[in-house]
Amino acid sequence: MAAIAYTVTATLPDEGRRAEYITWLQDGHVDAVIAAGARSAMIVSVEEPREPPRVHARYIFPTREALELYLEQHAPALREEGLRRFGPETGVEFRREVGRVI
Repeated sequence: MAAIAYTVTATLPDEGRRAEYITWLQDGHVDAVIAAGARSAMIVSVEEPREPPRVHARYIFPTREALELYLEQHAPALREEGLRRFGPETGVEFRREVGRVI
């Protein structure tokens, strides 16, 4: 079975918010997603294009089933936590993508 990449892209209003978001990811959020079933993760601070500031959090799940389990059982609480800190009122926008690792 192919591994699955689950990518969350945050578009942020400024560099200060980008730094705050990266710190939040590093201080436990990424670890929580790994504990909930991801095999690995990486945080990518997009350098080009420079504007708008963006960060990708990319998680690799061993199977589609592992991703589905994460989305059903763990993602709602983790997303809620993220929205408390980085909700629409803060100017942060999120996009999620799922793809098969080749």
